[in-house]
Amino acid sequence: NFPFNRLSFFPPLHSVPSAFLMMGIPGLEALHHWISIPFCALYFIALLGNLLFIVKTEPSLHAPMYFFLCMLAAIDLALSTSTVPRVLSFYWFNTREISFGACLLQMFLIHTLSAIESTVLLAMAVDRYVAICHPLRHATILTNTLTMKIGLAAMVRGVLFFLPLPLLLLPLPFCSSRVLSHSFCLHQDVMNLACANTTPSVVYGLTAILLVMGLDVLLICISYVLILRAVLQLASWKERLKAFSTCVAHVCVVLAFYVPLIGLSVVHRFGRGLAPLVRVSMGNVYILVPAVLNPIIYGVRTKQIQRRILNLIHIYKIRAAQGAG
Repeated sequence: NFPFNRLSFFPPLHSVPSAFLMMGIPGLEALHHWISIPFCALYFIALLGNLLFIVKTEPSLHAPMYFFLCMLAAIDLALSTSTVPRVLSFYWFNTREISFGACLLQMFLIHTLSAIESTVLLAMAVDRYVAICHPLRHATILTNTLTMKIGLAAMVRGVLFFLPLPLLLLPLPFCSSRVLSHSFCLHQDVMNLACANTTPSVVYGLTAILLVMGLDVLLICISYVLILRAVLQLASWKERLKAFSTCVAHVCVVLAFYVPLIGLSVVHRFGRGLAPLVRVSMGNVYILVPAVLNPIIYGVRTKQIQRRILNLIHIYKIRAAQGAG
């Protein structure tokens, strides 16, 4: 009776669910077709407001700050595209089921892309720190080449830290309940459906979040403490406001990303007594709000982007008039 006469790491086939069932908005199931309208509108705003095309077509925007904006835009586009179309399919056609493999893939994409975005936001905070505290060295420190290397490092970091999340769930047996708390797959949500010891997944998931998002938040806060100290040493209030105004857009984007992220984590870990509607709403805010707000924030706060957008609108009007004539 050798104890390892079979690979106990892998669960028996009957314990692996063929699919999970996604959760709609509790109590409003009959209105899903109507609720899909704002979802669809917000998704199209995120697509149309994406800054990738603006930065790519404007040579004056080919600088580290705007490359970081391109990274944010690409991440937001990938994150919303990996979730929103599936949610809309559920609302339009009532396709509640998502296969086990597709769920794990979606979970990996959501958490990995969030980790990459967190790293990019930290890099942008460092960019602001260097620009304000060491303005004469900014161009030599943050070059375009270094910016691209930072983007690559952010991708590698996100994949390495969050690839184990779905892998740790693979050997777990799942109970009869297959209903998720959201219209998409999150690690904490899927893990709660397992009927086995999930301590390794809990510990690793919390460790990964602390070492990536938690560390990034801490370093961003330190960056802004140093920025604030440097700004307060300037001679006049006008100079102080001008220096700090360059950070306003980044601060808004940081809040738009981390507030929903922290809120969703708190709801999942400590909000078992909350109404399901709260969980669903927090999840939807986490997926959609950054993708919608980021291009609006930087479009409003950055004059170069405003000018490029106005130029594109003007060119479009001229071509439309020529076509009509």
